Amino acid sequence: MSKHAFPDSQRAGVYRAIAERRDMRHFCSGTVAPALLARLLEAAHQAPSVGLMQPWRFIRITQREVREAIAEQVEAERLLTAKALGERGDTFMQLKVEGILECAELLVVALMDGREAHVFGRRTLPQMDLASAACAIQNLWLAARAEGLGMGWVSLFDPQALAALLQMPVGAEPIAVICLGPVAEFYSAPMLALEGWAEPRPLDELLYHNSWGASG
Repeated sequence: MSKHAFPDSQRAGVYRAIAERRDMRHFCSGTVAPALLARLLEAAHQAPSVGLMQPWRFIRITQREVREAIAEQVEAERLLTAKALGERGDTFMQLKVEGILECAELLVVALMDGREAHVFGRRTLPQMDLASAACAIQNLWLAARAEGLGMGWVSLFDPQALAALLQMPVGAEPIAVICLGPVAEFYSAPMLALEGWAEPRPLDELLYHNSWGASG
């Protein structure tokens, strides 16, 4: 074992947070203490980013009317998604897909404007700004789970409409509505699996060797 490895109990905690992280939709009453929220956002901010561009921007939603407006946009997209799903639309409409009005804290994560100026690591893969922001969101998710808070990533919204609502500059792009707060319990498995919507696939089906589709 590497001399740089964490002690056994600390390693176990990291792997537990990864294994028990859930995309939460059900929240209960409560608050997130300011010091805890600051700690979680700092964990997100410590994520790696291509060229150290740190493309993420966090918008904390504290006004009820703004929260309700975001919920309305998500509901509009939920209806459009159900229509696009065709015969699965009715089943989709029975799923709970967000907890925007119930969660203790609501955050919007966006990509900054002016990203085209950052070339390092993005000349052939410009989408690495999105990958970097996703790392920040995952950091936030794992830290929240370790702190006993639930978190849900909502992606059912029109980016242009949400950007306009939040007065984002041209070029900035919202990528996530984050619901955060206390939960009564964590799902024993991904909610979509529990609801029969989809089944997780095992790693061996997704691991190739040396070329696409080649097993080991």
